[in-house]
Amino acid sequence: MPTVPLSVVIITFNEEANIARCLEAVRGVADEVVVVDSFSTDRTAEICRQLGARVVQHPFEGYVQQKNFATAQARYHHVLQLDADEVLTEALRHSIREAKQNWQGAGYTLARLTNYCGSWVRHGGWYPDRKLRLYDRRLGQWTGLLLHERYELQPNQPTPLPLAGDALHYSYDSVEQHVSQLNRFTSIAADELWLRGKRRVSVFHLLLKPWWKFTHGYFFRLGFLDGFAGLSIAVISAWGVFLKFAKLKTKAAA
Repeated sequence: MPTVPLSVVIITFNEEANIARCLEAVRGVADEVVVVDSFSTDRTAEICRQLGARVVQHPFEGYVQQKNFATAQARYHHVLQLDADEVLTEALRHSIREAKQNWQGAGYTLARLTNYCGSWVRHGGWYPDRKLRLYDRRLGQWTGLLLHERYELQPNQPTPLPLAGDALHYSYDSVEQHVSQLNRFTSIAADELWLRGKRRVSVFHLLLKPWWKFTHGYFFRLGFLDGFAGLSIAVISAWGVFLKFAKLKTKAAA
């Protein structure tokens, strides 16, 4: 089987701090790079063009819609979808090149290793965090509502194969950045619960679910082994569960 050409697809908005690192890491892997930018106000689009990417400007309509639109802009059917804050390691680059030379099935999953405030997080449920990101676009699509989008293969497609190597995910530079994004994402998550018909919020949701989120991540998933990063992630994640349901409760009461 001949080597399949690969399109690397990335969606962006104000990612000038991350995008160059991401694009440089796909050299030698990508046969083309497509960046769908939702009208960044910083130098994101300029940096992408300087590094050889094709930039398509498109209004942001939601993560699912944006990623499906971006996938459709690719020249080739085989697509690697990355976020701007992700970087391929050499081991993963090697695995992707092998997959291109001997493509099997409908797609491949990759592991993400997250950097949190300067520390690599290997516990607490944050690693390996496998995602289906390398796929044949003819055999699936991005699905979901407002948050937690995922690439879903058509029925009866074979299980995606795991790729060796990690994608380095540079998530948060500070606790402040984490809390700020948490506030935005919990608002979206509350809206998604509302769209799913969830209206009732009890003490179970406001107290027990946050407690379990912390206990499960910090103790059962060994988050404590990641030191301060593990503690911060567990506490803020538990707070996020509370915020999500608290916002839903106020929305239902309005």
